[in-house]
Amino acid sequence: MTNRERFLALMQFEPGVRPLLWEWGYWGGTIECWYGEGLSKRHGLRQPAAYGDTVAGPGAAWSSGILNVQIAQDVSDFLGFDAPRQTVPLQNFIFPEFPGETLAEDAETVTARDGMGAVSRRRKDGASLPYYVDWPVKDRDSWERLKAERLQPDAKLRLPADWPRLVAEYRERVYPLAIASGYCGFFGSLRALLGEERVLYAYYDDLQLVHDILDYLCDFWIAIYGEVLKDVEPDSAEFWEDMAYRNGPLISLALFRQFMMPRYKRLIGFLRQNGVRHFCVDTDGNCWKLIPLFLECGMTAMLPFEVQSGMDVVEVRQAYPRLQIYGGLDKRALALDRAAIDRELEKAEVLLRQGGYIPMADHLVPPDVPWENFVYYRRNLEAIATEAQ
Repeated sequence: MTNRERFLALMQFEPGVRPLLWEWGYWGGTIECWYGEGLSKRHGLRQPAAYGDTVAGPGAAWSSGILNVQIAQDVSDFLGFDAPRQTVPLQNFIFPEFPGETLAEDAETVTARDGMGAVSRRRKDGASLPYYVDWPVKDRDSWERLKAERLQPDAKLRLPADWPRLVAEYRERVYPLAIASGYCGFFGSLRALLGEERVLYAYYDDLQLVHDILDYLCDFWIAIYGEVLKDVEPDSAEFWEDMAYRNGPLISLALFRQFMMPRYKRLIGFLRQNGVRHFCVDTDGNCWKLIPLFLECGMTAMLPFEVQSGMDVVEVRQAYPRLQIYGGLDKRALALDRAAIDRELEKAEVLLRQGGYIPMADHLVPPDVPWENFVYYRRNLEAIATEAQ
């Protein structure tokens, strides 16, 4: 059974199928620590990873495609992970990107503009998250300018030069292929354009601008994905909506229904009409209240189900038996002892017997997880997965 066949069978809850041996990803500091704790450095990383950088595992939709995040190949090789899934490398958001530039610097921090046009102040040692101070959209004029300069729906300019070669490869592929990913979503995209505070005010103070942005992005994605779908039939579509914190969603359910749901129904409906069958949304925090709304939008899968925010994948599966689930194993337990890890693996065992589940940690594995613990966790998880098929 190829990885693609395995993925499709898992998503259909077919019995007797070993789940994919994937992990979502790691902090850069985690990989550097593990190299000092016994992980063989055969491939290394293509460039030094800062403490808080993202390093992908084979299950991440952003380990390929436009985001081009570094991959922890040495971890995958040592633990015998399945080969990674791939994402169509379509520039599906701001393009061409803004030129990155340093705006200010002192002994401890650097303030810089990134490719998405956001300005942030970062610690040089990478010991904390960046503090964002500005975003590319401030008002209607800046939106119209951004749209004209960097959000034109010309798929030919947004696909790589070797697209014909990739099309031929995709038609013979043995791995699952995703479309969308990156900044595709109807809250996450707003946040990337306006920043959190400005978005939350705009829902009330500038409704027409929010509607205009979301309508335009929906049309934009349908246009550029439509060009891809003429050549390739992806297995899934991946969306990014980090729109919850530990106590619940960042916006009300009424705002979700008013602003997000109509566009999701339209976009997912278009993708489904063109052969895509599985739709996964990545949203952190406590997303209990969001699950039924995403299902109504047409989503079939969710991740990562952060335990520290009150998410329990056994309870989620009981409430939503046909929801495809990725993740949900408490990354904090991996830093403790084997008894704590074993308790997390009991949750995996329940879902593995039910199907429709890809077991992984509930987000990036942090640097306080010892390499020895991680190996114990993955070896035992693999054994449980093999027994469950």
